[in-house]
Amino acid sequence: MRAARAISLLLLLQARRTMTGAELAAELEVSERTVQRDVLALAEAGVPVYADRGRAGGYRLLDGYRTRLTGLDRAEAEVLLLAGLPGPLGDMGLDAPALAARLKVLSELGEAPASGVRRFHLDAPGWFRTAPAPPLLAEVSRAVWGERLLRAGYRRGADTVERTLRPYGLVLKAGAWYLVARPDGADGADGARVYRVDRLVTAEPLDRPFDRDERFDLAAFWEAKAEEFARSLLRESVLVRLSPLAVERLPHLLEPHAARLALATAGEPDGEGWVTVRLPVESPEVAYDELLRLGPEAELLEPPALRRRLAQAAARTAARYAAQR
Repeated sequence: MRAARAISLLLLLQARRTMTGAELAAELEVSERTVQRDVLALAEAGVPVYADRGRAGGYRLLDGYRTRLTGLDRAEAEVLLLAGLPGPLGDMGLDAPALAARLKVLSELGEAPASGVRRFHLDAPGWFRTAPAPPLLAEVSRAVWGERLLRAGYRRGADTVERTLRPYGLVLKAGAWYLVARPDGADGADGARVYRVDRLVTAEPLDRPFDRDERFDLAAFWEAKAEEFARSLLRESVLVRLSPLAVERLPHLLEPHAARLALATAGEPDGEGWVTVRLPVESPEVAYDELLRLGPEAELLEPPALRRRLAQAAARTAARYAAQR
């Protein structure tokens, strides 16, 4: 977000020559303090931007300085255009600016870079799932993009809880949208939480901007949160023997994090080529369903009660097939 905002600031100064901090803040919908930080970042990056003092003062670029896109080669432009993948941007209400950006790139570099979007497409949801955009996604996106406080109500069980949030970013995971935000007034980005956007019942971007913690790394936060969530679910474990085919299929049939942990415990193959692993599971009930998916390529060793249940399921299956001969 900061990089996109800095580019917008640079283009505004290029187009209007001189603008005050208040004018830039109003145009970019941020605080004047944020404008000062962005100007400093541009200057540190080598952009000749400076401030004129006095009544007619403001921020301006060195006379004659202009930025152009011609520094992009074809490969770089194609990657840039891939950022305009239509589905998620349209869901967030950003399809119009994405189209404008694509047209600007094409106007500078010609039609050739568009070949990238004809060769790659992002289909985020899993197979056999429909993933309609949450009704309030566009409102949430406006708050995230404009760095505005968001007054939101979300479902918690049978209740609706209302909070004023500082929205740091949006994440699209397997077709589901998540908002990463922290309650306004909480100290530091360490208080950031994850909210499923489809569980929001109200979402109102406010006119009040907030100062974003520039140290906050959305990708790193999400990776850590996803790992923490996976670990929190895997509270129990079972001991299983796996055939070579089961070892190959495990990451595709079971939860990938659990599969990785299990395969890390594998010992040396036995005489049949099978290995014994300690498989983390959410519960015995979930383990029952997961092990049935592996069929005869897995043998549960413990716990005994679950082993008996699987043996009974196997016996019923064999009887069913025997009756149909």
